[in-house]
Amino acid sequence: MLSQVGYNIYLKTITVWSWWWDISNKHDELARIILTISVPTLLLAWYKWTVSYSKGSNRLPPGPYGLPIVGYLPFLGYNVHERFTEMARKYGPIFSLRLGSKLHVVVNSMDLVKVVARDMDQTFANRCPPLTALAITYGGSDIAWSNNNAQWRNKRKLLVSQVLSNANLKATQAFRTHEVLKTLSEVYAKIGTKVDVNKIAFETEANVVTSMLWGCTKSGEGEDSSYIGDGFREVEFKIMELLGASNISDFIPMLSWFDLQRRQRDMRRQLEFVDRIFDDVIEGRIEMNSSKIKGEVEEHERKDFLQILLELKDQKDAPTSLNIIEIKALLMDIVVAATDTTSTMVEWVMAEILHNPDVMRKVEDELTNVIGIKNIVEESHLSELTYLDAVIKETFRLHPPLPLLIQRCPDESCGLAGYTIPKGTIVYMNVWAIQRDPQNWTNPLEFKPERFLNLKWEYNGNNFKFLPFGLGRRICPGIPLGEKMLVYILASLMHSFKWSLPKDEDFDLSDEFGFVTKKRIPLIAIPSQRLCDASLYMG
Repeated sequence: MLSQVGYNIYLKTITVWSWWWDISNKHDELARIILTISVPTLLLAWYKWTVSYSKGSNRLPPGPYGLPIVGYLPFLGYNVHERFTEMARKYGPIFSLRLGSKLHVVVNSMDLVKVVARDMDQTFANRCPPLTALAITYGGSDIAWSNNNAQWRNKRKLLVSQVLSNANLKATQAFRTHEVLKTLSEVYAKIGTKVDVNKIAFETEANVVTSMLWGCTKSGEGEDSSYIGDGFREVEFKIMELLGASNISDFIPMLSWFDLQRRQRDMRRQLEFVDRIFDDVIEGRIEMNSSKIKGEVEEHERKDFLQILLELKDQKDAPTSLNIIEIKALLMDIVVAATDTTSTMVEWVMAEILHNPDVMRKVEDELTNVIGIKNIVEESHLSELTYLDAVIKETFRLHPPLPLLIQRCPDESCGLAGYTIPKGTIVYMNVWAIQRDPQNWTNPLEFKPERFLNLKWEYNGNNFKFLPFGLGRRICPGIPLGEKMLVYILASLMHSFKWSLPKDEDFDLSDEFGFVTKKRIPLIAIPSQRLCDASLYMG
């Protein structure tokens, strides 16, 4: 009887589960069997969980009640960042909710974010990775999802010093110039036709990043050996979709073995695709190294990141000792994070520019004044494009790529705002709400780049009203490269072409929640020649 009641609850729940649950007919019978067996156990576990907190002295943050077993999962809906913001208006700047068997806490004010990620950064520096994240990062062997420990700190330091340092960014300028010029030539060939903005930005960024990572050991321009192949963009989109999709196995761990929604299986398939690329690149580099005469290094030769990682692998007594799995996990972090976030933000910025004619006119006027229509954009121009920089920051304010950042997890029970946060709680920081809060911003829903012109705004997390990349020790390490490429691609596209929207297609600025929040409808635009000399588009 109890199992049938539980299954009835399950059937009613999935009809309203929306974003949080999908199950195909072919798996329904399997789900029936599993739930019939597990529901009594789950009900008992839920009862013990609720009783233990009600009898204890722990004072959890306020929050909504949920259903047995599944908690508040059925009521969240699709756009979770918006739902959390609505709940903050009811429950306050910090609230808790149970999703499955796990407690989640959402922080929605800049004052409390400061406490979590600055004052108590050490306590809240761990992660609680979803199963799909563990699958795509070789069991959490990367930087983004691993816990705060000595190995993580050494890996992060290695990434920052060898890939993202000012010296290395300067040394790899030729890669960026080469790829951006190639993109301009390709877009010029499509003048008057519809162009997928995200696609051209993705391919440009992907070629730059792979060139920096493993494309060339010389200081010349990028080579075809860095190309990651057809189909990678689709695979990466699927990776990001799976990272952001709900997985019942994350919320009710005892069901994880069954993988009811096939999330882990699907993510492992994406890993197989990317892993083949990494294996080919690594094996090719090892073979190339072994064919060299020992000690033979040309004066102008520059080690790329893969070469540095492989040398560390062979140095067993090095401070950062890496194996092949850890090397591939680091490559995964950089390739996926850099390409997806940059291409997404190029699309958002251009969408806002096209949606605001006055902003477009000011951007174009600045580009003309700084660069001139007889020249193409060079990296030396970027620091002078103050209005474009303000447009980009205003876009990050309204459309942060990770609206809830990456969740944190305290390594011990602690107090926050007068409440108890138990060890292992999953903590979200709702920067989407903070960056749209009328207490922090005047007319927060208005797109107004001028608000970023008068003060010195950076992405370093020191201004708690503006945190698109997070703050504290878990702040995104890729900011220097991401910012440079974002401005360079946008300036080049906006200066070289005049863009317009197709008249036969709807345009809106609605988003679609995910691990990285994207435009619900991709931006399709039509370029026309803006520079006076067609030869400038030939690279």
